Amino acid sequence: MENEDTTLWDVKAPMRDNVILSLDVYGASRTKKRPAVLLRTPYGKTTDAIVSTGKFFASRGYAFISADVRGRGDSDGTFVPYESEGNDGYDLIEWVAKQNWCDGSVATWGSSYSGRIQWYSAVLQPPSLKAMIPVVPPSDPFVEDPTGVASPLNVSWEFLVSGRALQNTKPVDWQKIYLHLPLREMDTLTGRKMPHWQVRLDHQVVDSYTKSISYQDKLDRVRVPVLHISGWYDDEQIGTPLNFASMQSQKDKTVSENQYMIMGPWGHAVNTSRVIGEFDFGPKAIIDLLDVEARWLDRFLKGAGKDFPFQKKAMIFTMGSNEWKEYNLWPPENTSERMLYLSSSGKANSRFGDGRLTAKKPGYKECEDTFTYDPGNPVPFIADQNYAQIGGPDDYSSIERRDDILVYTTEPLKEALTMIGPVRMNLFVQTSAHDTDFTAKLLTVLPDLRAIRLCDGITRMRHMDGNDIVSETNPEQVYRISIDMWNTAYMFSPGEKIRVEISSSAFPKFARNLNFEGDQTNSTKWLKAEQKVLHGNTVSSHLAFYTAGNLPE
Repeated sequence: MENEDTTLWDVKAPMRDNVILSLDVYGASRTKKRPAVLLRTPYGKTTDAIVSTGKFFASRGYAFISADVRGRGDSDGTFVPYESEGNDGYDLIEWVAKQNWCDGSVATWGSSYSGRIQWYSAVLQPPSLKAMIPVVPPSDPFVEDPTGVASPLNVSWEFLVSGRALQNTKPVDWQKIYLHLPLREMDTLTGRKMPHWQVRLDHQVVDSYTKSISYQDKLDRVRVPVLHISGWYDDEQIGTPLNFASMQSQKDKTVSENQYMIMGPWGHAVNTSRVIGEFDFGPKAIIDLLDVEARWLDRFLKGAGKDFPFQKKAMIFTMGSNEWKEYNLWPPENTSERMLYLSSSGKANSRFGDGRLTAKKPGYKECEDTFTYDPGNPVPFIADQNYAQIGGPDDYSSIERRDDILVYTTEPLKEALTMIGPVRMNLFVQTSAHDTDFTAKLLTVLPDLRAIRLCDGITRMRHMDGNDIVSETNPEQVYRISIDMWNTAYMFSPGEKIRVEISSSAFPKFARNLNFEGDQTNSTKWLKAEQKVLHGNTVSSHLAFYTAGNLPE
């Protein structure tokens, strides 16, 4: 007897402008209409991982569609990142819904680029879209890179997708590329033309272009249940908790009450290993994520009333204790924002200095720590050579020997403390430059003295009042700035210390600020900057975070 299901290869779907997209369909039933799960990707629709996923969803009663986005693989047209993805997604969702193997209900699914473009389609409200699972989706411009300048590491992604087929990034000396100035020449230095790299450098403030590729300012238009998924060491992590909380705040309860989130101890490639770098997050770190996703979709596409994978709204893995727990909100209910204050006698430079983190505001009126920021010798950010994974639970103890890093540390904890939620660094600063950056990093110091990164962030002074405003700093003025360090969930065990680093660079994660006002992307020169961080009871620079526990003495 012939199997009623089949796989359809290279099916052609027309878009509104008559460009033809190519897609494969798994589980196209000959006898029964099924709900559909749609993936759109620029990375090739026939990879082993996609084929395996397609077969899995077909086995669970779905038609799974993998499609090459416009201008990639077997699809026609020209690939311009993000430009046509909203309309193409809308058109493809509605095309799928009308096929004889689909029952009219469509969910979208996919990670990274494929996660972000789901939102582009969802804000257009295609009638047949019933649910979506965006995994590790990038955020709007300036959200995950608030400098307004693209990360040098993104050049390797631009190289990867600079032809119709994926390009091999291994032959390129990426360290040489990242160190090159001016930024405008980084693409051609690889030997390939990458017009989109130039476009990214052309838009360093909020304008009509950046608004056109934004979705987080339009989340109130999304009307469907969403399963938000990311990991604590995903270099796009900030968008997932942000989107979850924003969607939960919608007035329409049919939308707000159907938002769910999973945050694991993972990098950008979620749920692929219990180990990142030197850290093993234990046997519970890896879950049967596809099964969870299928069971979640069953409720919203099949009307299933049983076997739903959530009891509350968010599955959160706390590193350190290496346990999963469920919550209803982000930041979690029963937590409150607390502060640890910066303190020193003016000698907080390096991990050998006298910088301290204390639960009580310092008793002195004002003190300052100073350092020199030299863009020619930036503070290293530990990362792989390309875009694939930007940082992890890395040991910064050797880097903390540098005097251009201010280091503040608690005493060893006497009892466990769990940080869970957004993290911010609020600083009072001065600079000799007319534009510069300030960076902040949160770490745990283990009993063996390794200093392990948990999360970090950056503020560019020209954008301290918002990315639609360009400000110039006055060397005589003290500024209060806030650095978004994203999110974490970590249990500090007794004997561990909480540490923060303050500096002015994290290279090559962020493009170096060359310390002068105006567009720096054509410059090969830079200025040194004399930086001050002030603390005391009148200038209370502090770390802000969420916890349900007691602060250290």
